[in-house]
Amino acid sequence: MSAEDHIKETIGAHDVVLFMKGTKQMPQCGFSSQVAGILNYMGVIYHDVNVLSDDAVRQGIKDFSDWPTIPQLYLKGEFVGGCDIIRDMTLSGEFDTMLTENGIGFDAEAADKIREANA
Repeated sequence: MSAEDHIKETIGAHDVVLFMKGTKQMPQCGFSSQVAGILNYMGVIYHDVNVLSDDAVRQGIKDFSDWPTIPQLYLKGEFVGGCDIIRDMTLSGEFDTMLTENGIGFDAEAADKIREANA
């Protein structure tokens, strides 16, 4: 299976997918850690893909999304963004809205606490 086919299959099989360096339990870079931390704290159920374990996927996800950096978050098969975008969307409340509109469960109180801590 090609990297592109693997990526398409993965984002098609899961509502929320984070392509990251490391895993949700052990991120291997600060940016991946920030996004995984947001998702974990908000209680979002997501599938993590460690791009460090497969060079073809590491480059393939950049080509697939036409986005040069990792992490990359996908929601219902659509590319949402990287670390800065997810962080900004979380702080503005836009991420809550996106999750709600797509039927993705999350802890709204935890999202509010993130915003309070960063006010």
